[in-house]
Amino acid sequence: MALKCGIVGLPNVGKSTLFNCLSNARAQSANFPFCTIEPNVGTITVPDPRLSALEAIVSPERVVPTTIEIVDIAGLVKGAHKGEGLGNQFLGNIRETDAIIHVLRCFDNDNIIHVDGSVDPIRDKEVIDFELQLKDLDTVEKRISSTARAVKTGDKELLKEHKLLEKLKTILEAGKSVRTYEVESEDEEKLLNHMHLITAKPVLYLCNVDEASASTGNAYSEKVKAAVADENAEVLVIGTQIESEIAELEDYDERQMFLEEIGLEEPGVNKLIRSAYTLLNLQTYFTCGVKEVRAWTVEVGATAPQAAGVIHTDFEKGFIRAEVIKYEDYIEYKSEAAIKEAGKMGVEGKTYIVQDGDIMHFRFNV
Repeated sequence: MALKCGIVGLPNVGKSTLFNCLSNARAQSANFPFCTIEPNVGTITVPDPRLSALEAIVSPERVVPTTIEIVDIAGLVKGAHKGEGLGNQFLGNIRETDAIIHVLRCFDNDNIIHVDGSVDPIRDKEVIDFELQLKDLDTVEKRISSTARAVKTGDKELLKEHKLLEKLKTILEAGKSVRTYEVESEDEEKLLNHMHLITAKPVLYLCNVDEASASTGNAYSEKVKAAVADENAEVLVIGTQIESEIAELEDYDERQMFLEEIGLEEPGVNKLIRSAYTLLNLQTYFTCGVKEVRAWTVEVGATAPQAAGVIHTDFEKGFIRAEVIKYEDYIEYKSEAAIKEAGKMGVEGKTYIVQDGDIMHFRFNV
């Protein structure tokens, strides 16, 4: 599944440094605005200790983790909705992503230029929010104009859309993002998804702090948490500079010692990747065998045939049933034979909703 998270923020807040920590790619990172112009795309492995536990039991020939795509997008400035800076390019790139990681500078350093001359993550957040909201407002107003003419013909579907657009216009004019709107019906949810509005995308705020604040956060990150409390958005605290140093350490023991010294149990980017995965409304199921133990990505709420289709479209078309083992049972009983004997293997049909961590074997007819 080629779902993408876009890393956004003002210039010089640490976006490219973060991307370099996440990806094997090496995005350019320097102390001047618009260092990143073309978006960098990295395929990121999702850390999952369950995969290692299954590997220890099965001893397969290979292990394949699941992945997501992370996109490092050029910095945005005031006036982007009118094309200022790299505005049109930025807004076009972010529209193509499925969720947003919004990086906010939460550290003091006189040697790193801030485009507005001082550190204020709330102001920085509002700059980007304002630009994205204005772009969405422009989109909504144009659609209102086109549907207003069609509504007069009595088209019920267009009338529903027109009413929703009017609600969204009110929200955007109040300086709020579309994601704060609580949909009132399935029809509204479908219409909203079809509009592809930028501020409707789920967001994760990443507070980029100094080394001393990596495990605890600081006054800046606390202000961010308070400011986004009504957005139903997650806030993570990460020091991208220290994370880049951790990423350079190839020796596992050395890396663990470094993490302990700064009060972290694991690299902050691991938490970020898992949070991004959740932000995209994704979950993992596994297939296990001596040839391969593999993690597969499906959307939350996917049925068994849809999960089979991730492996191959023929699996979905010819789906007969799925044999399902819960991860906890696999860990407890250690083998499929023992699991069957204990009556812990489920046989599920086309309506089965896949659960995170399910271990599945599909029966199909082509």
